[in-house]
Amino acid sequence: MISGTSHDGIDVAVVDFDMVDDHLSGIVRHTATTPYLGPLRQRLKAALSPAATTLAEVCELDTLIGQAFADAAQAVVEEVGPIDLVCSHGQTVFHWVEGARALGTLQFGQPAWIAERIGAPVVADVRIRDIVRGGQGAPLVSFMDALLLAGFPGRSAALNLGGISNVTIVRAGVDSIAYDIGPANALIDAAVVAAGVNALGYDADGALALAGRIDETLLAVLLDEPYYALPAPRSTGKELFNLRYVEDAVARAGVTLDTPALVATLTELTVRTIARDLAAMEIGTLIVSGGGFRNPVIMAGLNRALPKVQILPSDELGAPSDGKEAIAFALIGWCTVHGVPSTIPHCTGARAASVLGSITPGPGGLLLPTPIARTPLSLALSVEGGAKL
Repeated sequence: MISGTSHDGIDVAVVDFDMVDDHLSGIVRHTATTPYLGPLRQRLKAALSPAATTLAEVCELDTLIGQAFADAAQAVVEEVGPIDLVCSHGQTVFHWVEGARALGTLQFGQPAWIAERIGAPVVADVRIRDIVRGGQGAPLVSFMDALLLAGFPGRSAALNLGGISNVTIVRAGVDSIAYDIGPANALIDAAVVAAGVNALGYDADGALALAGRIDETLLAVLLDEPYYALPAPRSTGKELFNLRYVEDAVARAGVTLDTPALVATLTELTVRTIARDLAAMEIGTLIVSGGGFRNPVIMAGLNRALPKVQILPSDELGAPSDGKEAIAFALIGWCTVHGVPSTIPHCTGARAASVLGSITPGPGGLLLPTPIARTPLSLALSVEGGAKL
């Protein structure tokens, strides 16, 4: 279970994992998204950086989001039956980065609400162990990406287009690398919400971007962001890329833009930052997931900018594009209860791989499975009742 940096709802995935020798297989039984109720989403967004908030609001939001996750988990149980284990990423509300170093991270959504509601243990608070070991605590999906792409020849990559774009680059015979590239939907969504042009809070089907004209002056200011020059691994979030960031960039550019032109420019920023990095890496195949995959302007821009790259949805590897991150956290939970590290130090920058998270027992206590002495070398996903998508 996870709610990403778009703060729009809770993605869930149910996966049955099985390991034979060094190969892990996963059958994806169910994926779904439960939107946050409007009042809760508004309270969450109002509390996020750079806004100020109170400890009372922190406590209440932590509880309310935990209850929302419990509601989403219960809906899954009612549809597919009992669940052995939940891994809840929760909702990131602050990712503390200074310079190129992550110093802390905070996720809301008390796991005890889930454990009590559905009677299963919950793995949560999964990012901090990697940060304690000197890593970025992100992108944790890189562990699954590296396993899924293990059989690809040459260089391949997995790109997630959430609020922030993150990428895992797998190079045959060489250590994988992973990092947050920059904003994917975060700045686009911020501009749409501020303009009040629709009730969705995002640019549906890229309609606004298609109606606008890219402003090259503003784009040059945006591309001059120092974050993009930091070496990998690096991580970021809405602590940096938010509405105030857009407003400051517009002021420095000295331009006046209508909403379509602003959205078109911010959409092109997403395309150019991603394409610039991936072109330099000489990628052969790019697997794409996340909400930004549904934006035809972003995808058309990437196809234009990367003409030699085969671009495919993550569905082609058995991971539905809207549920890929939830599947990744199901994998992390499975690894945790089996005592298997689920980070790649070269991807997060940590000193060593880590078994992630803390475990909240279910009402009946905690009985862990027999530990597994080795880390899987590959992963194949399929959907229940059929072959790979």
